[in-house]
Formats: sequence, structure tokens, C-alpha cells
Amino acid sequence: MAKTYELIASNVLSSNTASFTFSSIPATYTDLVLRASVRFNFNTTGSIFYIKPNSDTGSNYSDVFILGTGSVASTSSTAANSNGLAIRYISAGSDTASTFSSSEVYFPNYNSTTISFSVEENNGAAANMAATAHRYAGTSAITSLLISVATQTMLSGSSFYLYGIKNS
Repeated sequence: MAKTYELIASNVLSSNTASFTFSSIPATYTDLVLRASVRFNFNTTGSIFYIKPNSDTGSNYSDVFILGTGSVASTSSTAANSNGLAIRYISAGSDTASTFSSSEVYFPNYNSTTISFSVEENNGAAANMAATAHRYAGTSAITSLLISVATQTMLSGSSFYLYGIKNS
């Protein structure tokens, strides 16, 4: 059975932004995919943006990830935190000029499951790549996604595209 992607919403930042929300996500799809191209305004390579389904601020987020730097591989995990689903290794101000990191987050069966997967890469000087399995312990179907950073901003030109996937 073929699957089709339909653009639900997009946001190309026209100014430096700390957060925004994709809201009113319909329940008519089987899965969701968020594709992002992001750069931060600060000078810390390997920085993070967070995704909070339904703007949930509870300690409902856990993950395990693997990181490759081109010379070293490592793994790590977080458990029961309230930050959100962590999307790591985003290009920073100290990375190669005008480079943006690419990320894709997949939410299978977003109306009844709490697992998502992401792949992130930093194509600046650091050349990091990470793959993450996330667990969101919320109990409601995902109807919105809050995208945010902790203390910095995402640069103008960063782009986010939210797709719905349905069986055709």
C-alpha cells in the first residue's frame, strides 16, 4: 500500500525566534513527519531544540541516542525530563558560516502511540550525526507541537515543515 505525504503546515522563520507552535494538527493521518533545517545564534556546537507534543510540561520525555562525530561514536540517554523531545547537534554561530543542520522526526501512529524517531546532522565544522529514539509518556493524541530552545534563538531562515502521512 502506497503512503502519501501531505504538507500540514510550514514555518520559515523571518526573524530570530525562541519558540513557535504548530497547532490544530488533524487526526486524519496515520503518522507525522517534521523536517527542519535549523541554525542557532549562539556558539555552542551540539546544541538542542525541543519538541513538546501538546505543549506538555510534565516529566514525560525520555530518549536514547547514538552520536557519530567522524572519529568517535558514543551513546547516551535521558529519562523522565520535562524539557521535551531533544533534537541535538544543531549548527551554531561558531560553525561554518551559513550552514544549517537538517533534522527529521517521525511520529508513527501519533493518535495512539508515544514513540518517535529522529535523525539529526550538523553539516558545519563539527560534522556530527545522531539518531534518537524518543518516548513521550503523554496519554493524548498529538494535536500540537511546540518547538523551542532553552535560552537562545533559532536564526531567521530556519525552516520547519510538518507532514501528515496517510495510506492511499
